[in-house]
Amino acid sequence: MRILLAEDEARIAADVTAALQAAGYLVETALDGEEAWFRGDTEDYDLVVLDLGLPRMDGLAVLKKWRATGRTMPVLVLTARGSWPERVEGIDAGADDYLPKPFRMEELLARVRAVIRRSTGHAGSVIEAGALALDPRQMRVTRNGIPVSLSPLEYRLLAYLMHHRGRVVPGPELLEHLYGGGEGHEVNALEAILARLRKKLGAAAVETRRGFGYSIAAEST
Repeated sequence: MRILLAEDEARIAADVTAALQAAGYLVETALDGEEAWFRGDTEDYDLVVLDLGLPRMDGLAVLKKWRATGRTMPVLVLTARGSWPERVEGIDAGADDYLPKPFRMEELLARVRAVIRRSTGHAGSVIEAGALALDPRQMRVTRNGIPVSLSPLEYRLLAYLMHHRGRVVPGPELLEHLYGGGEGHEVNALEAILARLRKKLGAAAVETRRGFGYSIAAEST
């Protein structure tokens, strides 16, 4: 899953990036509001973690511009502004959740998981598809109740497909959420990861729709 972190305080940005990466997310950072707005307007993210106190363009203005132009990615707002009217303003501007500073990293990660789950239509903390179960809290995957060891890329690819269960995901979209934009990775790299996943999860776990993309099998065994 691909996350944009818009935070100008270097220490906070480094700590949050490290925590998100350790939890299996692909993280890209923006250090000011203009950069955050441009990235969010031109790239696809599973979530944006947005500080309101950004230089060059306030985070609230960034959020309002995204929503005004139809950008619908979920946004978790971080801010030192603790009064309830400011929280209401952020939610009304289109934020999906709100976390005041200072915060515990465990709470941030829990809110990230919850927002991503809701945005992809999953209510429970464990996402299931047939015999497969994915627990983002523990970065744990099981097949028929038996744990399966995956590499970071394998886990990220499976997590994206599991979160988007029920639709065919085009190859370029998968590559973008695996590696980020502008990396130049080829479909061959994606096929190699998929081949390793199928060896571990079963040949039918991930379906290929030629010319369309890939989907997690609803009844994989």
